[in-house]
Amino acid sequence: MSNDDLVPDFNNDRDESLKITLDKVAEVNNCLIVNLNGYIDTYNSVFFQKQVGKIVSAGFVNLIFSCSNLNYVSSTGIGSFTAFLKLIKPKGGDIVLLNIQPKVYEVFQLLGFCQFFNIKDSIHDAVDFFKHGAPAATSVFPNVFACPVCSKRLKATKSGRFRCSECKSILAIDQQGHVFLG
Repeated sequence: MSNDDLVPDFNNDRDESLKITLDKVAEVNNCLIVNLNGYIDTYNSVFFQKQVGKIVSAGFVNLIFSCSNLNYVSSTGIGSFTAFLKLIKPKGGDIVLLNIQPKVYEVFQLLGFCQFFNIKDSIHDAVDFFKHGAPAATSVFPNVFACPVCSKRLKATKSGRFRCSECKSILAIDQQGHVFLG
């Protein structure tokens, strides 16, 4: 199926810096894979938002954004993803970000947005998320870990950013308990 078969007039607007193709997910109601190729920044975020608006208006509220060919996202682009979440959650939908490149994931993480999005590494995991819902939340906190710089034993009671008491490095810990510099 072409983009226009899935979402009327989808291909009427184009942007050379961000190519978007759509694939229907037969196993999940109202679900599309939104394949992103290029980058999302201040200049093309309006185009991106308009295209996703067309998708939601066509009744697709379960969206899998395939990000394997997305090589850059600015803070404005991340703001677009947040706006989509606010748009589709009241309609009973959700978003999964799939195959995020490390540099793009780092932007999400540094801005503290990883905890708001369902991030998956395979299409199977993304489809399972929609078929079975989010897994029951099991907290990894409090979490005791070693500072990645000085190896001091530290304890985090929740996700977020903080400073190592020994070496003063700024650390971030995500909802899953993964520790990163930054």
